[in-house]
Amino acid sequence: MTPRRWIGILVIAALVAVVAIEVATSGSGEGLGQKAPRLPTQVLSPPRVSLASLRLKPAFVNFWASWCDPCRQEAPVLERFAKALNGRASLVGVDWNDSRSGAKQFIAQYHLTYPMLRDDSGAVGDAYGLNGLPTTYVLNSGGRIVERLRGPQTDSSLRAALADVR
Repeated sequence: MTPRRWIGILVIAALVAVVAIEVATSGSGEGLGQKAPRLPTQVLSPPRVSLASLRLKPAFVNFWASWCDPCRQEAPVLERFAKALNGRASLVGVDWNDSRSGAKQFIAQYHLTYPMLRDDSGAVGDAYGLNGLPTTYVLNSGGRIVERLRGPQTDSSLRAALADVR
């Protein structure tokens, strides 16, 4: 085989590799770097919150459900985190695909004081790419998703995510 043919094969192999990497890393549903989808409009615990009202500081959007055992584990951690934010960021809970009565009982049981919205159809969670509960999306001050935290979070994981928000 001639050197020219080898160079052609190497160029084609490199292009195939670049395309394969691009396909593997895009469209994963992570949505990182993209503008966050709208929030639900149904309010379980005021105030009503929208993406526009969250701008200018980081925000955490936590999807949960009353029937989710890991969400129960995480609830006290999130309440402590919400109280410790002192205006540096916002935390919003989104009850996903759940009954209103179950959600209200959950909020009361864990004495949750941060804003709670309701995604009864699951459509908003789908728009975020939600694929398990609990999941917390970290938004930067411009309303873009910068991190997805899967599973129940700890005080230290939430503090680390807040420190990393740009």
